[in-house]
Amino acid sequence: MSTSDRCTLLAAALVATALAAATARAADVPRLGVPAKSDDITAWDISIGPDGAGLPAGSGTPAAGAVIFAEKCAACHGDRGQGGINARLVGGQIKGDGPIVKTVGSYWPYATTVFDFVRRAMPWTAPKSLTDDEVYAVTAYVLRLNGIIGDADVMNAQTLPQVRMPNRDGFIPLFPGKH
Repeated sequence: MSTSDRCTLLAAALVATALAAATARAADVPRLGVPAKSDDITAWDISIGPDGAGLPAGSGTPAAGAVIFAEKCAACHGDRGQGGINARLVGGQIKGDGPIVKTVGSYWPYATTVFDFVRRAMPWTAPKSLTDDEVYAVTAYVLRLNGIIGDADVMNAQTLPQVRMPNRDGFIPLFPGKH
């Protein structure tokens, strides 16, 4: 047998061995989960941009938000957002002599981020369970607790992006010029 023939046989053997090993590995890999369906992806594609892109229809006031907050949020955040067993939402500071306390009022750069987070993650025992009107109302209440909006202000897709958060300029924008 010539050297060329031996090389061809060796190459064929190596390819066959590699294919057999790949097939064996593929059989050992657990097949976890299922492919995501379009409807599943759409249900979680709920991001809200700083400019309000993606905000749904609906509206809410601080007064309506106070009722929802008392029922669904106060157990963790305290009756006025001062902190309970979980995150403090009001007061705080990020500059000065005292300890750094990051809250919605002292740290968050956009009111739309508050909406996005509440809508996506709250209440923690039942994320995504609030209606859009409830999310607008709770967002309005938290903004009011921080002195950012007034008692009579209505938050909706047009007004929420116009709210100027106290620490908005404390961040470097990801997309300059798109506030």
